Amino acid sequence: MLKRKAYQKLLEWKKMHVHKCLIIKGARQVGKTYLVREFGRREYESFIEINFIQNPSLKDIFSDDLDATSIYKRISLNMQGVKLIPGKTLIFLDEIQVCGKARTAIKFLAEDGTYDVITSGSLLGLTYAEEDDPSVEEPESNPTGYEDFMTLYALDFEEFLWADGITEQQIKELKTYFDANQKVDDLTNSRFESLFREYIAVGGMPEVVADYVQYHDFNRVDQIQNRIREDYELDIGKHTKGAEKVKVKKCYDSLPKQLAKEITKFQYGVVEKGQTKKKYAGSVAWLVDSALVHICYRLREPYIPLLGNADEDQFKLYYNDTGLLCSAYGFAMKKAVVDNTLKGNVKGGVYENIISECLVKKGYKLYYYKPDNTHEIEFLLEQNGEVIPIEVKAGNTGTASLNDFIEKFKPSVTYKFVDGNLGITGTKKTLPHYMILFL
Repeated sequence: MLKRKAYQKLLEWKKMHVHKCLIIKGARQVGKTYLVREFGRREYESFIEINFIQNPSLKDIFSDDLDATSIYKRISLNMQGVKLIPGKTLIFLDEIQVCGKARTAIKFLAEDGTYDVITSGSLLGLTYAEEDDPSVEEPESNPTGYEDFMTLYALDFEEFLWADGITEQQIKELKTYFDANQKVDDLTNSRFESLFREYIAVGGMPEVVADYVQYHDFNRVDQIQNRIREDYELDIGKHTKGAEKVKVKKCYDSLPKQLAKEITKFQYGVVEKGQTKKKYAGSVAWLVDSALVHICYRLREPYIPLLGNADEDQFKLYYNDTGLLCSAYGFAMKKAVVDNTLKGNVKGGVYENIISECLVKKGYKLYYYKPDNTHEIEFLLEQNGEVIPIEVKAGNTGTASLNDFIEKFKPSVTYKFVDGNLGITGTKKTLPHYMILFL
């Protein structure tokens, strides 16, 4: 089993004295079902999985009265051999989006509390108004106040390192350089730079990572990634309505082109020449809600709260998994990334994408700052009541934009991520890309 940080979050949820039903959201194929199965089988005496797509007949469990006792009774009647052990059973309602009554019943199961309940499903970030899949059912009543939420992403860099045999102790030793603001020895620095480039090319999709750490075969990686991207495109066709099917796909297909250029915001004209927000804003929203992309808003001013200073009409979009982005560029991209021979604007786009991905997986919202035509800070974070700028360099070039930001706003610390080693100049902390681990 791939070690996931989310497993610890599930343990914490289980240990809560009074907890609600848990709904796990996230893009397809990030490992939601596998994670819950492992958790249920390891941490409970009895694990009951109800997958409404794989076994549509099990929707009958929720076809009549929705009080908890009636539901438990119908579970035992419809699923021979299951064990309902009070306080020691986890019920997993998977693909719950196709059983509206099951979602309604969450309230009553949470109020009862006899058994723990986790739910999950594909594209749960979409509103029902956006859905065009006839199998998706809107609940009669949303169980507001009776659900805890958790978002699962593909593996982050640390989880990738664990999978590839790097121990937690080795990562702790690496962090001592970060904490001490000390240059990393050349051998260690080179090793982790190389591992980070492999992570860029492989990405964090669990199936891809599991295969890679077993075979270390980039051809196999590429085949799995291509299939995942095809599945994503099938999802677009299945879940979008009418003309949106073509428009969403065009937006998604435009992202590799946009990231390969020095584009300072998402440009509708790259999607379709001459087009504007009026035609494609809904398509962008669908991609964001489906978790296929991450959105990064431009800031009018770099002050907290960043959300209050965001311009929602100007933004960038990033792939949810940089390995899939590399796959979209073609197989040769993997060699160029891993060998560190990639050149041109596309290199900058790829490194922006990976840093954006790492920040999202750490729980940050994405914002950037472009005060004029010559300066841009790729990302800004809220930390300890102040705004912290992050500049991302594919190589190790100058930092005019960051220097200008420091002079104007005087932050207590700033970060510059580079292809290089750690260094300190005033409040500017230069870090190798892999040290995004410790931010």
